[in-house]
Amino acid sequence: MNVTLIIFILVYVAMAFGKLPGLRVDRTGAAVVGALAMIVFGAISPKGAWEAVDYRTLGMLFGLMVVSTAFVVSGFYAWLAQRVAIMPVSPPMLLAILIVVGGVLAAVLTKDVVMVAMTPLLVSITMARKLNPVPFLLAFCFGVNTGSVGMISGSPQNMIVAQGLGLSFSGFIRVAALPALLSFPVVWAVVAFMYRGRWALPAGQDAPLPPAGTVPPLDRWETIKAALVTLAVMAAFISGHWPREIIALTAAGVLLLNRKIASNDMLGHVDGNLLLLIMGLFVVNAALDLTGLPQQWLHDLRNAGVDLNNPVTLCLVGGLLSNVIGNNPTVMLLTPFLQPGVDADALGAALAVGTGFFSNLVVFGSLAGIIVVEQAARCGVRVSFMEFSRAGAPVTVCCLAIALAWIMYLT
Repeated sequence: MNVTLIIFILVYVAMAFGKLPGLRVDRTGAAVVGALAMIVFGAISPKGAWEAVDYRTLGMLFGLMVVSTAFVVSGFYAWLAQRVAIMPVSPPMLLAILIVVGGVLAAVLTKDVVMVAMTPLLVSITMARKLNPVPFLLAFCFGVNTGSVGMISGSPQNMIVAQGLGLSFSGFIRVAALPALLSFPVVWAVVAFMYRGRWALPAGQDAPLPPAGTVPPLDRWETIKAALVTLAVMAAFISGHWPREIIALTAAGVLLLNRKIASNDMLGHVDGNLLLLIMGLFVVNAALDLTGLPQQWLHDLRNAGVDLNNPVTLCLVGGLLSNVIGNNPTVMLLTPFLQPGVDADALGAALAVGTGFFSNLVVFGSLAGIIVVEQAARCGVRVSFMEFSRAGAPVTVCCLAIALAWIMYLT
């Protein structure tokens, strides 16, 4: 038991710090090494480790990643960014448009792929309009994080929550879409207020645009094909007649069978590291579960007055914990110990909305935050930790108020 607990703690230390202290082992590496260590030290059998991996969640995530990347390789994101760039609107109105566009795209097409594809383009279009890119990058990131909460397809943690609590696609929308939509005006109001009078690009500041040829031209047929497949996926999800992972994988297969775009180009945009991280955490968490310690901790928490099956408590605990170890590890850690019953909807909303809305508090609260900071830096735009949190903290507090009011309404 001691070895199992030590391995578990080391893995989640890496989740919190982004790497194991003193070693060049990132979160994905720590999850994979931790899973292997659990097997080597006998904390879980090879068969048990294989069975611990939820192929349904991984299949759905992989399939939806491929669907989303179809829009990347078709040039849709670049075309959309260019259309937004030439719109004759004021900076506050442009901010509102980007928040809504980012949030809706993230809900349907998985937020991390959207963030990777759009960040360099946002830098380009704001620079072209002589605007300070920082407020637009922050607002887009905040909108992506909160908007992705609205649908299962929005993020890996949504998929894990839905699978773990047995929520249907339409059922998830019913409990999460409204707070996601209500978050958009909050994000706009906070960022517009904080950057009022500071829309213009500071004198002397410049940033390199993406090199020519790196942004693919719009392929209308491939975009239409991807859109039709996406609509078919959403319709099949809503119908509930087939397993969600089969629907997503079938859609991926259809899109990969292509005469114009190489499958390797599409698969190159799939986040394999994220898939490995989730697989590793499934094994690590299952090994700890075999010790009986999580059940004891849950019992102790209840005795201390902290009941994770209370939706309000779950929202706060899940949200705070997600800023320590990350969204995906948090939902994977908490979901197995929930007893949904008649409160499945409220618990699902609490965990999905809590982790999603808290993502804007700090840069490392979500992968989307890390992506926007790192991608912007590559384009010559610096978004500091403090600047991110200065805008992200009030956004988080206001959105959290919406989330708690909604959760109490559901209960």
